[in-house]
Amino acid sequence: MGGWARCRSSAIGTPHVKLGCTFAILLAVSGPDLPESERLGPAPPVEPGGRARRLARLATIDIGPLRRHRDFRLLFVGQGLSMLGSMVTYVAVPFQAYDITGSSLTVGLLSLVELGPILVIPFVSGAFADYVDRRRLVQFAEIGLALCSVGLLVNSLMPDPELWVLFVIAPLGAAFYAVERPPLDALEPRLVEKHELTAAGVLSTFRMNIGAVAGPALGGVLIAVIGLPATYAFDLFTFVFSLVALNMMRAVPPPPDAERPSLASIVEGLRYAKSRPELVGTYGVDIVAMFFGMSNALFPAFATEFGGPAVLGLLYAAPSVGSLIAALTSGWTNRVHRHGLAVILAAVGWGIGITVVGLAPNLTVALVALGFAGASDTVSGIFRGVIWNQTIPDRMRGRLAGIEQVSWSSGPLLGDVEAGLVATLTSVRTSIVSGGILCVVGVGIFALALPAFRHFDARQHVDAEPRPAPSG
Repeated sequence: MGGWARCRSSAIGTPHVKLGCTFAILLAVSGPDLPESERLGPAPPVEPGGRARRLARLATIDIGPLRRHRDFRLLFVGQGLSMLGSMVTYVAVPFQAYDITGSSLTVGLLSLVELGPILVIPFVSGAFADYVDRRRLVQFAEIGLALCSVGLLVNSLMPDPELWVLFVIAPLGAAFYAVERPPLDALEPRLVEKHELTAAGVLSTFRMNIGAVAGPALGGVLIAVIGLPATYAFDLFTFVFSLVALNMMRAVPPPPDAERPSLASIVEGLRYAKSRPELVGTYGVDIVAMFFGMSNALFPAFATEFGGPAVLGLLYAAPSVGSLIAALTSGWTNRVHRHGLAVILAAVGWGIGITVVGLAPNLTVALVALGFAGASDTVSGIFRGVIWNQTIPDRMRGRLAGIEQVSWSSGPLLGDVEAGLVATLTSVRTSIVSGGILCVVGVGIFALALPAFRHFDARQHVDAEPRPAPSG
């Protein structure tokens, strides 16, 4: 959570082997969509076999959208490969900043300089995402992020890497990330059917968490074994895969009633979001939870209690392990209709997990608590995504995705600064524990203040808007 590299897998090998394997994967997943009759047909009935089999079905991830939709498969593979590299960099940048300065506050300030682009650019990018081919906009942003990785690589090759370079590239990377997320989030609902949105959201969460589990752990190992330059080079190389996959996808033209980007269209999106209490609730609860409960800026210092860089990777990876488990056992989410209440309870779970991290007597307890927090965050993210995708008209998806990005990005960025400041004034553990407690209290207050969000029921929502299909 938080940071431009957060939402960015392949085995380590020689470049030629990796490239060949990746193109083989892309060719395998780029076959045609299934026939219309199968693609839109109902799911097969559950065979009788006792309670255990029915429970297993409810707990199993639904891969139907991957089987039925070629472009969704390409997006899934390309973004999954890119994710690993960016999560490696997500560990490398704060480690390098802490290595240069020895200050957790400096690590938190890296998040602060990312805040400006995150608060402004998503609104503009979202407006463009409603007017142009969303796939092309994602490609442009990925090229920019790749260039940021080039800058990090060059700086790390210098005899004395400069801290100011990190403070220049961090906001630049945040800017490109802010360009990418609205069209990417608005793109996925165009690639599947409406009844598949929950399953597609779970698969996207699963894709991100595969990289988020492997990336930080791999990042810690790469830093310790081969150094920062090779670590940044690995991230740069993975962007190639994502760009190839995006190029193989069909065009995704804007809806027929798309509005030209303008200040008026941006304001229209803001007014629409403000008029929908279920949307305001998803934004507000996430901001509160991330502001108080986000403690990633403390991980470099926290890791020194348990062993250094290799442990640092484990701390970053642990929440994603929990997220991955939650995604793999998410079949039950299709049976939940009180999405607002589910988001609230999951956010409270996140705060409880973070509190336990700060009180953990050893590394094992800390990792388990981080895993529980990550699982809670995934459950919250699944239901927030379903609320967004089921209630927002396609012509406004880009602009609302921009607002969504501001909500779930600003909280972690500000939370890193808050955590670093409190740690500087008190201690690392005090900062983590107080943040987790305030997260639980803050989410509870926010939930009581928004009864319409708390009682939101998807069964009461009717959305007759058809899903435009990609061209080509």
